[in-house]
Amino acid sequence: MIAMARPPQDPQLRITEILNVAEPLFYSKGYQETSISDIVTNMGVAHGTIYYYFKSKEEILEALLERYLLNVVSEVKTKIRTDNITPPCKIQLIIQILIKSMYRDKRLSFEFLYNDRTIHFLDKFARQGKQVMYPLFLEAIEEGNQKKYFQTAHPQAAVNLIHALLESLIKALYEKSSKELLVHQFKLTEELIEHVLGLKQGTISIFIK
Repeated sequence: MIAMARPPQDPQLRITEILNVAEPLFYSKGYQETSISDIVTNMGVAHGTIYYYFKSKEEILEALLERYLLNVVSEVKTKIRTDNITPPCKIQLIIQILIKSMYRDKRLSFEFLYNDRTIHFLDKFARQGKQVMYPLFLEAIEEGNQKKYFQTAHPQAAVNLIHALLESLIKALYEKSSKELLVHQFKLTEELIEHVLGLKQGTISIFIK
């Protein structure tokens, strides 16, 4: 009988190691094409080590997506929950952090999922992203209303519209739209968000470094 690999004293260290090995493999080989054996080989451990923490490759992917969201939310909360910046700047920061986080080494984050076989993972991820970002947008908009920066009669409806605009923009990025189309879509997204919040034109600026 083959003994299962014993976990290290801190399970989170091993989980992080597995995720750190699996993620670049997914980008380089593709999610479907990467096997548990590939991850095991690159880690130099026994199969039992992986299966002690994750039952399947899908669980590894879900853990990667969760880690990504937690990092984004943590960064947003750190930067917007301060009295040193105005509510319009907070909206700008949330959007800019989201756009920045979409890129990993000049490639779109999780672009290996943007195909017919695995796009359902990306759709689920997008829904989860909306759920965690919704209260942060709402918090900034309600503060802006209170401090008279915004003129938004229904903050929840405003958040829904902002999410829809950003979803459309993100879809255009994943579809590799032409530079000309992206320039116009970025500009329209800025203008429509400004209109939704009752801001002057030029207040919101969305860009990719």
